[in-house]
Amino acid sequence: MEALSHLESFVQSAEAGSFSAAARRLGLTPAAVSKNVARLEARLGVRLFQRSTRRLTLTETGEGFLRQVSGGLATLQDALANVSTVSGQPAGTLKVSMGQAFGRAYVVPLLGDFLARYPAVLPDWHFDNRQVDLIGEGFDAAIGGGIELTPGLVARELGRVHVVAVASPGYMAARPMPQQPADLAALDGIVRRSSPTGRVRAWTLRNAAGEEGAVEPKPRAIFSDPEAIALAVRMGLGVALLPMPFAAPGLASGEFVRLLPGWHADAGALSLYYPGKKLLPAKTRVFVDFVVERFRAADFARRMRGD
Repeated sequence: MEALSHLESFVQSAEAGSFSAAARRLGLTPAAVSKNVARLEARLGVRLFQRSTRRLTLTETGEGFLRQVSGGLATLQDALANVSTVSGQPAGTLKVSMGQAFGRAYVVPLLGDFLARYPAVLPDWHFDNRQVDLIGEGFDAAIGGGIELTPGLVARELGRVHVVAVASPGYMAARPMPQQPADLAALDGIVRRSSPTGRVRAWTLRNAAGEEGAVEPKPRAIFSDPEAIALAVRMGLGVALLPMPFAAPGLASGEFVRLLPGWHADAGALSLYYPGKKLLPAKTRVFVDFVVERFRAADFARRMRGD
């Protein structure tokens, strides 16, 4: 296994262009990665990198060696991961990224059943409202929307997420119900600021007839978290454009009333992302299958539609 770690350090350093970047991917220190590469060079009797204070570049020999070993190394890593089991069961740390509020509401409740089925898997779940680099940051999977499908990634769509207008029954009790998206401008808006861009989100609603209408409620409060927006709506502070994962519970319980039925915005697909390896590690494979199975059984895709 020592030779394997030396090869991993070499390949990651060549792909990332530095020992520091390779160290972040491998969970090692830059000094350890540099030492691994130096030991590999000593064993082969050749110099694989030209080193300087600013750059790390492959030698001609290093370029040829990289072409020869990179594919075989990936296959070997997959094979080792695939047999990582305890008593024939999938095992190991399962590193997954998901949105904070969505993960708490829809994924964590599944954890008890997942652990009962796969007790040797250790969930290491990261609740981040950001797009992660699955391969570069060493994640086994991620759940979210809008993640760039770069080479080497696979996406399993869980459902398309629609955005709908909601308010509390108490807030609307003394107010006329809006008939068109433009009517929302007369109501207090609980609006959302996008964490990645810092801008207040603007929405255009559409109906089945293909008509469109811009939504411009007067801001009463601005939040960056959809769960906080949902809470403010429950408190009767105004109307909001909420993604269905956060609107559906309130609509089902009667805490929310749907405004402009039939009008919605499409926020895109919510998907489960994972590295597209020929031999997917058993822990990742069973997690993917489990999540897809449970979301399908819960009719998640239909429940996320607002049309």
